[in-house]
Amino acid sequence: MKLYISADIEGVAGVVHSEHTTRDGKEHDRARSLMTEEVNACVRGALEAGVTEIVVNDSHGTMRNLIPEQLHPEAELISGSPKKLAMVEGLDETYDGAVFLGYHTKKGDFGLLNHTFNGKVVRSIKVNGKEYGEFGLNALVAGFFNVPVVCVSGCDRLEGEARELIPSIYTATVKQTINQFTAKSVHPKKAQEMIQAQTKAAWENRKNIPPFKIDGPVVIEMSFNTTGFAENAAILPIVEQIDPSTVTFEAKNIIDGYRFIRSLIMIAS
Repeated sequence: MKLYISADIEGVAGVVHSEHTTRDGKEHDRARSLMTEEVNACVRGALEAGVTEIVVNDSHGTMRNLIPEQLHPEAELISGSPKKLAMVEGLDETYDGAVFLGYHTKKGDFGLLNHTFNGKVVRSIKVNGKEYGEFGLNALVAGFFNVPVVCVSGCDRLEGEARELIPSIYTATVKQTINQFTAKSVHPKKAQEMIQAQTKAAWENRKNIPPFKIDGPVVIEMSFNTTGFAENAAILPIVEQIDPSTVTFEAKNIIDGYRFIRSLIMIAS
């Protein structure tokens, strides 16, 4: 049995500020270690549940955050960028389930460190008229491959966002949001225990958690933080600018749409 792990950093217990999340941040190395230990906890829970193959995708920023020598030896690591599928690179139909670790809410929510892919560039992303954050968009990619997202960790507001889309998902809520840059976190060891236990329980009950999916063509609408970003994106022939800061395009499926979203963010900025 194969497990796919997508690991972000903003939802890790104890992480609350850009000093933790950016490569030049004074506390980034400590946050990287906390992130790696939460991944290790997930791996332990998966192994306890009978998983035989585990692949971890480093999904934050430059995607070079997880510490290889500190990572559990039973996990394989995908790191570096760019990646065609970014936060879900390497995910395909051969996996039996996925876990998203250290995730956060979409931009504009009350959640800690909320943003969608690139907070300086993107205001919102809608698929077929519904707004999604990173959790929802990445879950849709997993759903395209019929892979259920069985567990997610992060703040309390992220738990609500995830359950709205996948009601039966297991969650490890490791901190409570106070505001965008403030949270009350459980101790890192407690967070790791929660993640290990929830991963094990989720895997054992994965057949009760359906893939989150949209079949067929999709219409995607992206709003940017400046009109200039939208104008840059609208240079591409298939992109239509529908107001000063918003563009739209169609894709034959969510995979093509996701890849185009990532490309437009790069082009726009």
